[in-house]
Amino acid sequence: MTQSKSDPRVIRTRKLIMDAFIELSGQKEFKDITVKDITTEAMINRATFYYHFEDIYDLLEKVLSEVLLVNLNYNIYENDDLNEEAFVRIFKAVTNFQKSLSTRCHRGYEDTIARIIREQLEIIFYKMLLKQNKTEEDQTLKVTAVILSWGIYGASVEWRRNSKIPPEEFIKSVVPYIISGVDQGKKIGCKGI
Repeated sequence: MTQSKSDPRVIRTRKLIMDAFIELSGQKEFKDITVKDITTEAMINRATFYYHFEDIYDLLEKVLSEVLLVNLNYNIYENDDLNEEAFVRIFKAVTNFQKSLSTRCHRGYEDTIARIIREQLEIIFYKMLLKQNKTEEDQTLKVTAVILSWGIYGASVEWRRNSKIPPEEFIKSVVPYIISGVDQGKKIGCKGI
């Protein structure tokens, strides 16, 4: 009898594996963590691990995505307008996520982390844009969401490298320019993008 991925026991086991991985990642480099380490920490067998995850890289990606979604508190943005407050909260969540990772030695996985951040931001921005622009072309809003996600991610990297000011202050100074660009796009219908 196969269990549904939404079965509470399956969800608990998946969380147990992810928690074991997070615990181990605080103790050693990702490249040194093995499936055996994880199964021992979680007190499960290998078959159970592979039922939930394809491999250790799949686990890394799922853990990072889930941790980022918790940081972003995605549900807050579902009904939000794309305004200054939303940009500041999103930027702060991204920078907090990156700070939390920097203490866990994920060197060599920056590309994976960057992709996950951009993908999650793209989904959030797209849904927010769609809510505000119900008559706009779908493709235009998708491209706008991509540009915003890369921009916010790039700004967070720049902030991490060079800034001595809090992330809220860093992003607040540029948000009016971002907002005026988004508003201008609404006025002209974004047909030129």
